[in-house]
Amino acid sequence: MKLFFQLCIVLFSAGILAQDIMVHDPVVAKQGDTYYLFCTGNGISSYSSKDLKDWKKEPAVFQQKPTWTDSVVPNFKNHIWAPDISFHNGKYYLYYSVSSFGKNTSAIGVATNTTLDATDANYKWEDAGIVVQSVPNRDMWNAIDPNLIFDENNTPWLSFGSFWEGLKLVKLSKDLKSVAKPEEWHTLARRERDFKIPDNDPGNGALEAPFIFKKNGYYYLFLSWDLCCRGKESTYKIVVGRSKKVMGPYLDQNGKSLVNGGGTLVLEGNKNWYGLGHNSTYTFDGKDYLFFHAYDAQDNGKPKLKVLELQWDEELWPKIDKDYLD
Repeated sequence: MKLFFQLCIVLFSAGILAQDIMVHDPVVAKQGDTYYLFCTGNGISSYSSKDLKDWKKEPAVFQQKPTWTDSVVPNFKNHIWAPDISFHNGKYYLYYSVSSFGKNTSAIGVATNTTLDATDANYKWEDAGIVVQSVPNRDMWNAIDPNLIFDENNTPWLSFGSFWEGLKLVKLSKDLKSVAKPEEWHTLARRERDFKIPDNDPGNGALEAPFIFKKNGYYYLFLSWDLCCRGKESTYKIVVGRSKKVMGPYLDQNGKSLVNGGGTLVLEGNKNWYGLGHNSTYTFDGKDYLFFHAYDAQDNGKPKLKVLELQWDEELWPKIDKDYLD
């Protein structure tokens, strides 16, 4: 038995492909014939796949924590949250979150690379430091869960946020590494917050993880409602709104603004899979996909990667086959 376990360890470390990988907050880019996935983990965890089914473990992005992180979170442990990956003008831009759980002591950083292939001689992540930072008792928003989007004029915007006064959108400079001047900010979505709640309290209007996807002449804002990362108490679910403009207003299927608590349900869990959310959405080879994590009730609540083809109804709202969760 001991020899069997030793063999399993050797095979996994040698890059044997595996299904049902455990992830939180997955994002994906395709380079050549290979998909590269990044997710929350020590130094930002990463995987690769040829078919979106079998995945090989790849090196973490940061073997050592970025030098600036202790200035935001003292004694930061290099457990980095909720990355976002984009390709622009010959470079990959990887945004990532540094924070303390339940606090808006947070910052979003960015690193760049010319390739995602760790065997390439040019493979090297170069960290550019902080893009945007939130400070308790100064900001009523939380600088985590970034997502980069370019509008119809190729202007870059960064959406982000968790709890507090909701999800934000800020215009970026052309180098994608700093906030543009003069600054331009918008609120994308929020849920009701009692004015009596102290500024340092996240509040009970749980929403986070914005992801903006251009399709059908609209910008679709996907986001996660309710609670993540609480085992069987996780109530995460995916909702959506859409707008003709990247800065909004985003409306749900009933015409309610997401700034006023609106949101059309896309997917929620059941007795087999619960706490599903923090999605990303892409078009690969002519098909649209929804990536997210969900807790497997049949496997001690482990967070598993889920990949689902995304369809659209006659009114151009996203729809999916929910039966696969059974």
